[in-house]
Amino acid sequence: MTLPDLLDLIALATAALIVPLLPLECWRYWRERRLGREHVLEMLASASPLLPTALAAPLVTAFITALFTTAAHFAPWTVPTTWWSTLLALLAVDFMYYWDHRVAHRVRTIWALAHSVHHSSPLYNQAVGLRISFVDGFTSPWFYVPVILVGFDPLLVAAALGVILGYQQWLHTETVDKLPWLDRWLNTPSNHRVHHGVQPQYIDRNYGAILMIWDRLFGTYAAEQEPVRYGLTQPIGSSNPLHVHLAEAQRLWHDFRTARGWRKRLLLLVAPP
Repeated sequence: MTLPDLLDLIALATAALIVPLLPLECWRYWRERRLGREHVLEMLASASPLLPTALAAPLVTAFITALFTTAAHFAPWTVPTTWWSTLLALLAVDFMYYWDHRVAHRVRTIWALAHSVHHSSPLYNQAVGLRISFVDGFTSPWFYVPVILVGFDPLLVAAALGVILGYQQWLHTETVDKLPWLDRWLNTPSNHRVHHGVQPQYIDRNYGAILMIWDRLFGTYAAEQEPVRYGLTQPIGSSNPLHVHLAEAQRLWHDFRTARGWRKRLLLLVAPP
C-alpha cells in the first residue's frame, strides 16, 4: 500500500465518524424533545448539497486532476514520497487550508457562491458537515497548487487534502464537549462550534483544519466561552434546498445590481461579506 493510499483510508475513516455520531445526535434531540418536523427538515436541507455534489463530481475530479497535473509540470524538482515528506505535505496542506478557508470568509464572491452554504444552518450537527457547495470544488483547489509547485507529488497532495476534509466531519457536533487537552492546539468540536458562531467575538475565528497553530499565529483563535448561536448574521430563514444554495448569491446579485458605478460593483465582489 502506498502512502497516498494510506492517507485515503485515513480520510475515509475520519469521514465515517458520521455513522456513530449522527444517531447519537438524533437521540439527543429526541431526548430533549427537539426532534420535530422543523429539525428534521433542516437536517435534510443540510444533506441536500449531496445531490449537486454527486452530479458535479466527475467534472470536479477532472478539473482538479488537470490543475494538479499541470502544476506538477512546472515544479523545478520532485520531493520523494516518504514518511517524512508525507508529514511535511500534511503540514503544508493544513497551512494552505487555513488561507483557503480564511479567503472564503473574506471575499464576498467566494462566500456567496460557495462557503456561505456551509454556514447557513441554525443547527449544528453532523448533517452540517455534508452542507458543502459543489462550487468549492472549483475555488478551493487553487490554494494547494503551491504545495505541488515546490515538488510534492500531486497524488500525495490530493490525499493529504482528503485527510484534511475527512477530519472536518466529526467536528460538526454538540455531542462532544470541550476537550481541554486538545482544544488549545487541535481543531475540535468546541473550536469549530466557535467558527460557526454569529456572536461578534466568534465571527471570523478558528479557520484551521487540523491544527490551531495557524489561528494562534495569525491572531484568529478564539476559545468557546458563551453558548454558540449558529447560522448567518442575516438568517436565510428557510430549509428549502434551493434557498439554502442560492440565498447569499441572490443577496450578492441584488447588491451588485443596485451599487452605483462599476468601481463599487467590482469592489463589492472582493470585499468582505
